[in-house]
Amino acid sequence: MKTLNTITLAAALFTFAACEEKPKPVGEKIKDKVDDALDRRPNEKLRDAGEDLKDAGRDAKDAVKDAVKK
Repeated sequence: MKTLNTITLAAALFTFAACEEKPKPVGEKIKDKVDDALDRRPNEKLRDAGEDLKDAGRDAKDAVKDAVKK
């Protein structure tokens, strides 16, 4: 059962990893970073939660890769 859950989780993570945003212009990236540092972006809490989820997905992906190597 654990193997099935691990495989399902890995498939879901790879599916989400395939979804990428279009690259933003440099000026917009700088503005977004400044607004992020000052916590004044629209929907700041939602964006922070999304960034945390993205980081957790990367960590889980790395853990799956390490588990597969062993």
